[in-house]
Amino acid sequence: MTADEVRSTIMNGLPCDHVEVLGDDGQHFEAVIVSPQFTGKNMVQQHQLVYLTLGERMRAEIHALSMRTFTPEGWTLSAMK
Repeated sequence: MTADEVRSTIMNGLPCDHVEVLGDDGQHFEAVIVSPQFTGKNMVQQHQLVYLTLGERMRAEIHALSMRTFTPEGWTLSAMK
């Protein structure tokens, strides 16, 4: 699995304003995900939404996914820092 495939899967399954995925070994990835679906949810709930979106790929194809999740408002505030 490539970083582009992970990115596409997330974007196709979850409304996102921004998704960036890095990873070059096909199993370990780092992602930054900005979605309005994260509003009102804590970090664990946000990550659960991403895992749900990736579904079986998290068990079979992706060994590790490190992610930073943001609401659109949180993303704007982090960019200002």
